[in-house]
Amino acid sequence: MIPAHLRYHRAGDLTEALRLRREHGDLLRPLAGGQSLLPALKLRRDAVDTLLDLGRLTELSYVAARGDHLAIGALTRYHLLLTDPLVERHAPILAAAAASVGDPQVRHAGTVGGALAQADPAADVPTALVALAATAVLTSVDGARLVPVAELAVAPGVTVCRPDELLTEVRVPLPGPRRWSYRTFARPALEWSLVAVAVADGRVALAGMDDTIRRATAVEAALAEGAGPADAAAYADQGCAPPDDVRGSADYRRHLSRVLVARALADRNRERP
Repeated sequence: MIPAHLRYHRAGDLTEALRLRREHGDLLRPLAGGQSLLPALKLRRDAVDTLLDLGRLTELSYVAARGDHLAIGALTRYHLLLTDPLVERHAPILAAAAASVGDPQVRHAGTVGGALAQADPAADVPTALVALAATAVLTSVDGARLVPVAELAVAPGVTVCRPDELLTEVRVPLPGPRRWSYRTFARPALEWSLVAVAVADGRVALAGMDDTIRRATAVEAALAEGAGPADAAAYADQGCAPPDDVRGSADYRRHLSRVLVARALADRNRERP
């Protein structure tokens, strides 16, 4: 299939992008790497009146240490997370999560901000960002506001981003975690995770277990009380409502969550001095 007729704007800089966002509001959909949005448009699964191409906004592609946080531009592509020395030093779990995304072609096109804006409950990099207690910067012509990544998505494909806002940056608290692990399980024929687990010190995030990526708070509480990996992992699916579909039953996802959390907690690795 081919997309329905739509209007197209290509912003030259962030100022123009924010102006267009304000003018068109809900009728306009930002386009970053296009790895999720373009397939949806081709299949007409997503109704869009106007596209705003952000491809020229090179000022939103960066990784920088700024005081108490690591700043990552919204248009930073996955492959940069795999090679950037600041990511390796402060948040290597992001590189591990990015390595699980698609294939090299996808990793050279897909962006951090695009993944967050897509609000896919099984997305790899956003799962790591939730475990890192990262914050998203939402910007409009009136200024910027901060939203915890864990609170950014409210349903699949739906975020708290307002019609006149763009997600421009992600901030990861410094220092980064001393111990971390990323575990994922995917069927070989698919390019996305069925269930994924990110552990950063005592924080545990789960993907594929609900309508949004969520913190495994019962696991975290058990760890805080001194429980070992296996005992803490028994609480992995507590409070979750996993989907039951052709990719995997709800019971299977619950089983996977407990197994992956136990493994992730057992192999939290690369402790930093």
